[in-house]
Amino acid sequence: MIARRLLRSNNAPAQATSLLKHVTGTASLQGNADSLLDGTVRHFGSAPSAQPEENGFKGHGMLAPFTAGWQSNDLHPLIIERSEGSYVYDINGNKYLDSLAGLWCTALGGSEPRLVKAATEQLNKLPFYHSFWNRTTKPSLDLAQEILSMFTAREMGKVFFTNSGSEANDSQVKLVWYYNNALGRPNKKKFIARSKAYHGSTLISASLTGLPALHQKFDLPAPFVLHTDCPHYWRYHLPGETEEDFATRLATNLENLILKEGPETIAAFIAEPVMGAGGVIPPPKTYFDKVQAIVKKYDILFIADEVITAFGRLGTMFGCDYYNIKPDLVSLAKALSNAYVPIGATLVSPEISDVIHSQSNKLGSFAHGFTYSGHPVACAVAIEALKLYRERDIPGHVKQIAPKFQDGIRALADSPIIGEIRGLGMIMGTEFTNNKSPTDLFPAEWGVGAIFGEECQKRGMLVRVAGDAIMMSPTLIMTPGEVDEVCHQRFTVPANSPLSSSLASPRLGSNPVTKHQWPCLFSVGAHLRGSPQGHGGEGGSPAVQEELAKRAATTITINAGRRRTIFDVQVNKQPSSWLRDGNSAPVYVLALSPSKWWLNFLNMS
Repeated sequence: MIARRLLRSNNAPAQATSLLKHVTGTASLQGNADSLLDGTVRHFGSAPSAQPEENGFKGHGMLAPFTAGWQSNDLHPLIIERSEGSYVYDINGNKYLDSLAGLWCTALGGSEPRLVKAATEQLNKLPFYHSFWNRTTKPSLDLAQEILSMFTAREMGKVFFTNSGSEANDSQVKLVWYYNNALGRPNKKKFIARSKAYHGSTLISASLTGLPALHQKFDLPAPFVLHTDCPHYWRYHLPGETEEDFATRLATNLENLILKEGPETIAAFIAEPVMGAGGVIPPPKTYFDKVQAIVKKYDILFIADEVITAFGRLGTMFGCDYYNIKPDLVSLAKALSNAYVPIGATLVSPEISDVIHSQSNKLGSFAHGFTYSGHPVACAVAIEALKLYRERDIPGHVKQIAPKFQDGIRALADSPIIGEIRGLGMIMGTEFTNNKSPTDLFPAEWGVGAIFGEECQKRGMLVRVAGDAIMMSPTLIMTPGEVDEVCHQRFTVPANSPLSSSLASPRLGSNPVTKHQWPCLFSVGAHLRGSPQGHGGEGGSPAVQEELAKRAATTITINAGRRRTIFDVQVNKQPSSWLRDGNSAPVYVLALSPSKWWLNFLNMS
């Protein structure tokens, strides 16, 4: 639904809100119901549907990650079958521009032949051997050396291989604890992470993560993890506070937290150069300078989580290069192998690796690792990926193409429902808020971000949705034409679409409003059946309208059943059974105008 005409319209009062229903039954944005009633409303979407057509996999046997159980059971999954460059294709042949590069990871695109060749050759030569007990493989040793030579923000000493970014950050905690135990500092065990950060989903890495969804219902975070401020200036700055002042305040808050807990108990501070899953949040320019000074002052290790930002994403080979971060430890994954084979890595400084070596006779083996640590096929693919990043100067290409990408997305910034567009290089976040305010948020149940994400998917582009933000982190090999496709074609609604004359704005004019002061529109997947008038046909009889109008004094809410297409309606908190199962029925809009206090049903079939 992200369209220039839709988002940039300056004629909000004369326009209607087009009704969109997220597949989970989320209520739509508010809008002007009066003008909507003057025309015919038709169901949207002729491009690939966000709810894929029947494919025989609804109710499949996989417990899917980061997916609600009802979705797996009740909805058809989008099944991706093949990839090519910046595009992926589903099993029905629909083509999508993958603007998230999988999960921030296929920087070199899909089906890169040199990576496929590297994997095939290694599979034919040595498909597996481990790296335990001083036994290992040449690809793992070669990859470690390649990574150490490529990371130039500061000298690093050793590389430990994992299978993912979650495992890399999980391993960081054990490495730091082992290091402090070797130095005789058994109390220096606490970690400080940041609100809205993402560091993984294992028990420890999820504790480091600063997103409530990864803590709720899992009894997390672990007690040794503390969280400090999120460095999101637009969202959290105080009135009149500059970015420099904001960065200073956050550094002061970090120092106060350290002093409160006791510096002798704080082992490490972990941070992404740019927050990814938390909404794409670049920090103020001087933020990391101030933070590094604080942690160094109290002998606290700095862990740079480069799982998303490494290998050119910001226009530098690593995010540490962009922000002048001198970390003690670094986490890598995702683009390390272009995500073709699972692999992650932790880099440790010479100071840490020297302690692990010198104290090994006292502490014994470093008893940590995985069966697939340094997997030879994964390492062979990663070696070839690092060669491609260098040979093709991927950071240089990002510097050339990023301004076009950034400018194209930021051109939408004057929309009244876009609060902020942020990012740098080839990573962007767009956040929707009420009248551009960082504090006046849309009600969560409206699912604004999900609506926009669904509309992108319908028009052949995949984005990441988090709350009321959508995020883009496309391949780093995009051509100018593909950037135009992201910024223009996919953001333009066809002239015959009802969205082309709509403005999704909950605020008309300049006066503040509440959700009960302006017309409310809800997409209802149901038809009138079993009403007192017995009406079950098209539209809605005058008798039904009159009856509903009598009962609608101030409030109406619609709760969409997520496990099946059933909608319960409450008028003045009194339940009604008039709207029911609509699997094969026309789609209607329920419109409430507080200025006239009437209700109407419009056929959207």
